[in-house]
Amino acid sequence: MEKHVNLVGILWITYGALNFLIALFFFLLFLGISFIPDIEVEASIILRAVAISIFSVLFLFIVPNIIGGIWLMKKKEWARILILIFAFLNIFVFPIGTALSAYTLVILFNNEVVQLFKK
Repeated sequence: MEKHVNLVGILWITYGALNFLIALFFFLLFLGISFIPDIEVEASIILRAVAISIFSVLFLFIVPNIIGGIWLMKKKEWARILILIFAFLNIFVFPIGTALSAYTLVILFNNEVVQLFKK
């Protein structure tokens, strides 16, 4: 089961990295659109605010995914709880979040894994 725990950690780190790339893409997209020469001043201000807001909110969810994945592989109980919380939050993010959450819940609620983290 230890290999499954490590795999869950790696998957959450990868999921956080992919979400970071998506957030960065949308940030650069909205920021780039705001610099189009023929766009109104108000629209460019709104686009920049949206770009910063989207990136900031997504970044708040990305960092705990990566940190939790790293410390989950080091067998920390608080990381297991953090990843379980994010698994419940991501269960409706179809299809990747749902699959990752289901696998995470099955592995991290296993009695053998719970005992592994109690050590």
